Amino acid sequence: MALTELHLHLEGTVDRETVMLLDPCVTREEVDRVWAFGDFPGFLNCFKFIAQRLRGPADYAFITRRMIESLAAQGVEYAEVTLAAGVILWRGFAFDQIWRAIRQAQREAEGEFPVRIWWNLDAIRQFGPDHVMEVARLASNYVGDGAISFGIGGDEVGGPALLCREAYRYAKDSGLRLTAHAGETDGPDSIRAAIDIGAERIGHGIRAAEDPDLMRLLRDRQIPLEVCITSNVRTGAVASLANHPVRQLFDAGVPITLNTDDPGVFETDLTREFAIARREFGFSEEELLAIQKQADRSRFRQPS
Repeated sequence: MALTELHLHLEGTVDRETVMLLDPCVTREEVDRVWAFGDFPGFLNCFKFIAQRLRGPADYAFITRRMIESLAAQGVEYAEVTLAAGVILWRGFAFDQIWRAIRQAQREAEGEFPVRIWWNLDAIRQFGPDHVMEVARLASNYVGDGAISFGIGGDEVGGPALLCREAYRYAKDSGLRLTAHAGETDGPDSIRAAIDIGAERIGHGIRAAEDPDLMRLLRDRQIPLEVCITSNVRTGAVASLANHPVRQLFDAGVPITLNTDDPGVFETDLTREFAIARREFGFSEEELLAIQKQADRSRFRQPS
């Protein structure tokens, strides 16, 4: 079946081999050490390690091309990809130059492969509401030029969603759809706060399983969760694969989609995530098809 992915970070598509192509000075031993993490701080360190090897527009174009090639090989025909706009600003790059390079690489790759990409521009929530608003204003400049949504990522505890209300209102008024990472490393209240400021989809959201009332809210309001099974295990968001609540959420009627998050970092792909759901959690082919159809319904860009 043709696949849709809704939670995928461009920078997180960079795998060990690609990072060594980006920076030939990096040794295999160093890369293996960075990739050998087992908790969320270790994951953030790996993501930062990758970001520091992206030196400008050409590198962003390079990884965009490789990402689209990989998606096509998996049978993914549509993806909404998160670009860490906040990180680009933090590093002092001229965002428009990066964006132009990404978009050119995208157009060229989409001319060769049956994949269509739209972009979610992401702010670093723990940098504070002024930074989040700066990214929202930046994202608004690219409505109609590939940017479809705005969101926040990073430290849920250090950057409460409620502080981002004004930025979310601005983004919505500018024509952007709204997402938010929530309920990954913080509890159900983080998800409630994300919904309160307007998030239409929740990145991860697995801690909703701790709150039956919240699961009913997600079900009744049809707010989808972008579930990333392997990611949650590798970052320690769940204690083990057996402890992942994906089955509980699905059985409670919560709309869920399956995603990879950072496939180069977590060494997975979308076909593997579906296989894990089938093998480890007993999802039938009919249920997996229902999850894929949910992803199609949850797209911010619907077929015209």
